[in-house]
Amino acid sequence: MTAIEVTEPAPIVVADPHDTVAARIGRGVAKLPLHLFLLFIGVLWLMPTIGLFFTSLLSPSDFASNGWWKIISKPSLATWANYSNVWNNTDIPTSLRITAEIAIGGTFLPIIIAALAGYAFAWIDFPGRDWLFVVVIALLVVPLQMALIPVFTLYNKAHLYDTVFGLILFHTAFGLPFAIFLLRNFFIGIPKDILESARIDGASEIRIFLKLILPLGLPAIASLAIFQFLWTWNDLLVALVMARNTVPITVDIFSQLRQFGSNIDIIAPASFISMIIPLGVFFAFQRYFAQGLLAGSVK
Repeated sequence: MTAIEVTEPAPIVVADPHDTVAARIGRGVAKLPLHLFLLFIGVLWLMPTIGLFFTSLLSPSDFASNGWWKIISKPSLATWANYSNVWNNTDIPTSLRITAEIAIGGTFLPIIIAALAGYAFAWIDFPGRDWLFVVVIALLVVPLQMALIPVFTLYNKAHLYDTVFGLILFHTAFGLPFAIFLLRNFFIGIPKDILESARIDGASEIRIFLKLILPLGLPAIASLAIFQFLWTWNDLLVALVMARNTVPITVDIFSQLRQFGSNIDIIAPASFISMIIPLGVFFAFQRYFAQGLLAGSVK
């Protein structure tokens, strides 16, 4: 008696009507008004940046006699001499170096402190933890202007006035409440089983923090770095009050605008350089930005 071999029939593949060329074209046509509207909004958003860049390429005489849009129809008006003069004949490079020192220090220091504090608030049980976190949340509503005079007096006594380190400490102090709040909410969303397994395997809290918490919390840390870097780089008020000779780029541009309002060949390229650096930082970390904004919102 021979065994009868039974073969299964080949599955019937039914074409998805939503994947046909006509369906894709229909969806594209239906979304065309939305895409055109978003393109229009994007062009409007980029217009000041484009206008500033074209202005920075014009000589003062060409800017006075023609609008920046004339460079589109007459590219020969563009010149890089403004950037060369700004880089070689002004204090802008020194101001950029000072701004970079303040922004980098004022970004990394609060992130390090906030990451440690956020981990403690999220996963370490200690007396008064909840009340201390309430204090941190309350500090979010304290306006910066309220502390300028007391901190100015303290800086004079501590010899921190007009120093890069003093400005870094100021930005760190006022960036910490938001940084701790953001990182704590993200860290508390990490599954507890991962931490318990690490503790069972004998990992210390420092090892758990370095090997688990920091890699898993990278989206929130990157998002926080973007916020803090932009706030510190674009600061004008704190630098005006807390420094005299330690001049960041924002104060330098403000001084040029106040003293030489018609000195557009310095103001425009310096402003564009000051703007393009934080934009580069944002685009470098933008893939983490949305994840960091949603930190702690979903469990």
